[in-house]
Amino acid sequence: MTVGQERLRVPVGRDAARWRTRGTTRTVLFVVHNVTSATRLLDVLPLFDDAADVQTLATCTGSSPFLAGVDALLDEVGLPVLPWEQAKELAAAGGVDLAISASYGGELQAFSGKLTILSHGAGYNKRLATPDTGHRTPDTGVGGGSEGRGAAPVFGMAPDWLLHEGAPLAAATVLSHPEQLERLRRACPEAAETAVLAGDPCFDRMLALRRRRPALRRAFGAGDGRRLVVLNSTWGRSSLFGSDAFSALLRELTETLPVDEYRLCAVLHPNIGYGHGPGRVRAWLRRAAASGLTPVDPLGPWRQAVAAADCVIGDHGSVTYYAAALGVPVLLGSFAERDLDPDSPVAALGRTAPRLRPGTPLRTQIDAVIDGHVPGRYDGFAALASSDPGGSARLLRSLFHSFLALPEPSRPAALPPLPVPGTGPGEPPSGTPELLAPLRVLTRVVADAPPEVAVTRWADPSAEPAGTDAEAAEGAHTVVDEDTPDTSRLALADLVTDRGLAGDPPGPRAAELLAAHPYAALAAVRIGPGRCLVRDRAGTQLALTALPRPDGFPDPCDPFAYASAVLAWQTGGHPLTALTERGPLVVTTGRLRHRVAVRVVPA
Repeated sequence: MTVGQERLRVPVGRDAARWRTRGTTRTVLFVVHNVTSATRLLDVLPLFDDAADVQTLATCTGSSPFLAGVDALLDEVGLPVLPWEQAKELAAAGGVDLAISASYGGELQAFSGKLTILSHGAGYNKRLATPDTGHRTPDTGVGGGSEGRGAAPVFGMAPDWLLHEGAPLAAATVLSHPEQLERLRRACPEAAETAVLAGDPCFDRMLALRRRRPALRRAFGAGDGRRLVVLNSTWGRSSLFGSDAFSALLRELTETLPVDEYRLCAVLHPNIGYGHGPGRVRAWLRRAAASGLTPVDPLGPWRQAVAAADCVIGDHGSVTYYAAALGVPVLLGSFAERDLDPDSPVAALGRTAPRLRPGTPLRTQIDAVIDGHVPGRYDGFAALASSDPGGSARLLRSLFHSFLALPEPSRPAALPPLPVPGTGPGEPPSGTPELLAPLRVLTRVVADAPPEVAVTRWADPSAEPAGTDAEAAEGAHTVVDEDTPDTSRLALADLVTDRGLAGDPPGPRAAELLAAHPYAALAAVRIGPGRCLVRDRAGTQLALTALPRPDGFPDPCDPFAYASAVLAWQTGGHPLTALTERGPLVVTTGRLRHRVAVRVVPA
């Protein structure tokens, strides 16, 4: 951790006036504890874009055990970073006009009279043990229900967190809804006098995504009607990720949901990655990622994934609550009631939302919660998420400028819209996962003219797939990619694939694959989105190209699903060349139909 170790000389410092290019009259200091709180502060940073007289700075309290990642984040944002001691000295000298924090950590009393505190979640819901002196941060607390103790205080609501020597730490305690104010009045009336109702900027940015839902679903590879399932976890031992059941849940998700009918994403609390190390978390998820799970960077488009989802499997964290408030069906895989204020909205969600039932197939539960969802079911939770939906930018900018004693800019206050993933410069699309795990494929030739083949693919199942898909199947085969982590499975491949990353000519590369894997009947090389070339042992080569969907958008299906259809066609005794003579090939994956143009490519 190196945040702010060198004292700044500009734009603040002993001789800063000598070095500054622009003269500013006000200083706003963002007080960062960890990446989680920093992301909430960055939500409101743009509210100062039009404030010509304001210099923004950052500092880190150093009080959180989750300091990893703060350096890189602040470097990326480009805020000058003060060492903590210099920040306190600057405040003592009257050099800080407004300090903004999103947590109760460190010696915040240094900014007395200038401090505004925002929530870094969906309001204040969790119980956390009384902080240690000098380390007033929720990350050092212990969840409620500790042995030998009564209920822990509610973070952000109890005097243990809100007061210093009997007086409120904050000059403005920002709450997102009046229900929090009622709880605050009961728990800590002294701090209630500082309360300001100003909505929730994080939730407002998610609300604004609703109009982009079709584009978001396309970005995550679910625009054609496949179901996007988001696995979400807060941090800590009582979280879904921390539970003993998580590994089995992850395995069942990736093994039993057909890869062409469901898209899987994981949204994990930043404290998981920055606590255990991003590399270690990637390792824990690596097998699932090879089977089609997309881990979403906690600094990346997690809000977009939630807004696009058909179902969120989560726990007692804020993200699962936000999902419900957006109207997304939720399934609770874990829920620590003992860690929550029973009067909080999140606790109420735990008493309302369905929970995963051990022993019932996961696919059955996911389909049931999606198909049985009634729009408006969670409207009450949406109403409790914000006092002024869409209005937090206006309310917060007005609050901030009142501290600064500056007139507000003439432009309306606004929060920048969150982008559709994959549309930024150099940003890779996230729609189609790289399936490196071996695939077990069940097929059925539905019709000869025009040719139609049903294909159902599972990623590395521990047992032969069963159920209605298996009962209807006429054939089965195994698909293995050349880059599979499990190279021993290549010898079992009926269809061997290459993702075309090296840029080799597809025909010669397909021939090379068949030579290297003598038991494979077919080889396929991807030549672009929705396109691949297949070659059989007789040397027949076909180029397969997905045709646009009926709505005109590209078909996001993995082209190797089409290669499996070709193998099923051939195994059923049909000549490959017949696929070019009888109209477009139709490949069905569950409820989805894909039209594929087929043409012969000379060897």
